[in-house]
Amino acid sequence: MKLLTSMRAQRVSQTEREVTMSELKEKKVQAEDSEYSLSAVPKDKKVQGMWAAMVVLVGFTFFTPSMTAGGNLGIGLTLSGFLISMIVGNAFLGIYCGTLGYIGQKTGLSLDLLAHRSFGEKGSFLPSAIISITQIGWFGVGVAMFAIPAAELLGISPFILVLIAGLCMTASAYFGIKALTIVSAISVPLIAVLRSPLVLGVYSMVLSGIEGGGLTAIFAKSAGSLSILGGVGLVIGSFVSGGTATPNFVRFAKNNAVAVSTTVIAFFLGNSLMFAFGAV
Repeated sequence: MKLLTSMRAQRVSQTEREVTMSELKEKKVQAEDSEYSLSAVPKDKKVQGMWAAMVVLVGFTFFTPSMTAGGNLGIGLTLSGFLISMIVGNAFLGIYCGTLGYIGQKTGLSLDLLAHRSFGEKGSFLPSAIISITQIGWFGVGVAMFAIPAAELLGISPFILVLIAGLCMTASAYFGIKALTIVSAISVPLIAVLRSPLVLGVYSMVLSGIEGGGLTAIFAKSAGSLSILGGVGLVIGSFVSGGTATPNFVRFAKNNAVAVSTTVIAFFLGNSLMFAFGAV
C-alpha cells in the first residue's frame, strides 16, 4: 500500500510539474509576443487612445505616391471633377477601412488572422499573398520616392538612402505598434508644425493659386482626359491595399469609437491633403 501511495504521489507531482512547465512556457511565449501576432489582443491590453491611434493612421496616410496620384487627377479633371472624385473616393475608403477597423478592434485579430478565420488555413494563403505583394510594392515605391530626390539634393548615392530608409521602416515594423506610435507621435506633429512637407505643401498650394489665377484657372488647364468615375477609381485604388491592413493598426484601440473615428478622420484628412498637394 505504501508503495502504491508513493507511486501515485510521484505521478501527481510529475503531472503538476508538467502543468507548471506548460504554464511557464505559455507565459514566456506571451511575454515574447507582445504584439499578439498569433492570437487576439486581450481586453486588458486594448489601451490605445484617440491620439495614439490618430497619429499612427495619419502618418500612414501621409504617403508621397498619393501626391503623384493627385497630380494625375489634377491633369485629367476640372476643379469640380477633382473635388467630387476625391470626396467620393475617400468616403469609400473611410467606410471600407472604418468597417475593417471596427472588426479589428472588436475581435482583436490582425489582418492575417482575420483572413485565416474567414477563408480557412489554406484559403487564407491567397488574400495574404495578395496583400503581401502589394505591400512590398508600397514599401519599395515609398522608399524610392524618398531616397531618389533626397540623394540628388545631398549629392550622394540613392542606394545609401534606400538602405537607411528601408532599415528604419523595417525596424519600426519589427518592434510593432508601440514603435509605430512613438515614431508617428514624433513625425506627425513635426510634419504639421515645422518646415516640412505639409507646410511646404500648403505654401505651394497657396502660391500656385496666386500665380495661376486661382484654383479654377489652374484646373481649367486640365486636359480633361479623365472621367469622374476614373478619378474615383484612382483615389480608391491608390490606398485600398494599404487600407485593408487597418485592423493591424487599431486592434489595440480602447473601443470601437476610437478605432472607427480615427480611421475615417485619418483617411479624409491625410489622404485628401496628399491628393490636394499633388494636384495643385
